[in-house]
Amino acid sequence: MFTLYDYLPSGNGYKVRLVLRQLELPFRYIEIDILRGESRSSGFLSRNPNGKIPTLEYAPGAFLSESNAIMYYLAIDSHLMPSDRLHQAQVMQWLFFEQYSHEPYIAVSRFLLTHGELDDEKRAVLMQKKPGGEAALRVMNQHLEDRQYFVAEQYTIADIGLYAYTHVAAEGGFDLAHWPAIQAWLERVARQPLHCRITDQF
Repeated sequence: MFTLYDYLPSGNGYKVRLVLRQLELPFRYIEIDILRGESRSSGFLSRNPNGKIPTLEYAPGAFLSESNAIMYYLAIDSHLMPSDRLHQAQVMQWLFFEQYSHEPYIAVSRFLLTHGELDDEKRAVLMQKKPGGEAALRVMNQHLEDRQYFVAEQYTIADIGLYAYTHVAAEGGFDLAHWPAIQAWLERVARQPLHCRITDQF
């Protein structure tokens, strides 16, 4: 059985939890409170020297980190990964987009607004993050205007990867009312079999 070391509010962890659930893969869940420094403990660092969640123990004493890499590992040869080679590359294209053009703006803004007091320093960072987040949403909305899903009209880990922080983007100060194609896509993802919410306990 897999063991997932995670922090429940994390969108990156949620990606992996959603894949595990939708592929009906049994797993043990261990909460790591990053706010209390538990990801920097010697015990956790022995599992992931980078000290970040999520981390998946896929075999006794064997660990895999980075949420999109974990999703890829779990989804190989499943209905969440296309069989066509080009489509697989397009899935990776969107996962790279998520990590470099989406997550640094939308996820970071959400973290700042949902953890701790909002001071002048945080407000300044939020102002810096806003244009990048809006640019990412614009790219996504344009892509989805004539598509159901991000790759090959098939629900894949590309959708899961982008859904994780997009569906809670309002918590980061982003108004999704401006992006109707994204809103329709979010509803389609939420209707997928075995969908779970980011706040669901395991």
